Amino acid sequence: MSKILDQLPAGENSPARGFAVPEFQARLARAQAAIADAGLDGLFLTTEPEIRYFTGFLTRFWLSPTRPWFLLVPSTGKPVAVVPAIGRECLLNTWLDDVRSWDSPQPEDEGVSLLAATMREVLGDNARIGIPEGPETHLRMPLGDFRRLRAALPNVEFTDATAVIRTLRMVKSAAEVKKIAHACAIVSDVFDALPAMLSAGMSEIEIFRRFKIVCLERGIDDVDYLVGGAGPGGYTDIISPPSPRRAGAGDILMLDTGAIFDGYFCDFDRNFAFGHAPAEAEKAYAALLEATGAGLQSARPGATCADLYRAMQSVLDKDFPGGSGVGRMGHGLGMQLTEWPSITLRDETVLQPGMVLTLEPSVELTDGRMMVHEDNLVVTADGSALLTRQAPESLPVIPV
Repeated sequence: MSKILDQLPAGENSPARGFAVPEFQARLARAQAAIADAGLDGLFLTTEPEIRYFTGFLTRFWLSPTRPWFLLVPSTGKPVAVVPAIGRECLLNTWLDDVRSWDSPQPEDEGVSLLAATMREVLGDNARIGIPEGPETHLRMPLGDFRRLRAALPNVEFTDATAVIRTLRMVKSAAEVKKIAHACAIVSDVFDALPAMLSAGMSEIEIFRRFKIVCLERGIDDVDYLVGGAGPGGYTDIISPPSPRRAGAGDILMLDTGAIFDGYFCDFDRNFAFGHAPAEAEKAYAALLEATGAGLQSARPGATCADLYRAMQSVLDKDFPGGSGVGRMGHGLGMQLTEWPSITLRDETVLQPGMVLTLEPSVELTDGRMMVHEDNLVVTADGSALLTRQAPESLPVIPV
């Protein structure tokens, strides 16, 4: 069995929170090797997952957009943080030694002068600095402030480092996989117990609320993401908030959750029928499980995301040809609900041991309805393994 799976949590054992310093040292070493290969003098990072990846700084304070946060990852030496004063002590409690701060909010100079001076000192007056610029990235500082930063550093070149960050974060350490697996185990328990907690006549709002409460009671830190819904024979909307509509006989309920343990997400769904499972829904459910199994069998080192897509689509095409309009059949998973890569026909990302992915096939039913199934897996040295508990072979029915 692979080294990753040997270290997965068993039963109710909860992984230790946070990471030991060697975890961050290993991340930094990989980053600095990639920085050298890319001909960079360092990285400039502004977003929560990237800063947390290198520091371990975990806080919900990121929900406030008022203050920017900055991290420099030099080609040699430890990262240097430039942060609002309110976060200085928190960052000093990580493995970092050099944390610089300014009093904030200060819109007239929201850390820009301090950041520019620190860049000159740490990275050099003529540095080539990488920042993530590509798909699924953003710059978490005002664009005007970034223009002022560039004006203050006329000899510095900022260039795209998306490939560097993507390569680093796509492959998870055993310690990261443990946290994802633990979240998957807790939510799998909740899904297994859910039919006994629900009854016909409950509104979607009541169902969602009950699910969240049980997840928290069983050890999940937060349920940041919960979507889905119920409808006769299937559902038409899988991303809106829950409605006051009450579930009744013949309805298919789907809940898709991104629940968090120690800053790491699981992301999977389960389907249920109220009273009875309509024939088309049963057929779709069976096809989705078969497609997921085909994707799991195809997920191994050296395969590509496109290979997984083709394996799942070949199953669905037997009874549900065409697409569902979702656009992909899964994605990466970790510190964010969705990460690189995407399981699409065009994504030729090569799978490596330690990558955590979702498999998410979907089918379109009659009258504009649809069904989706989603599971989470880790790529191992010799194949892959589910992190989520396998769904029931037939659509679970909630008595009415």
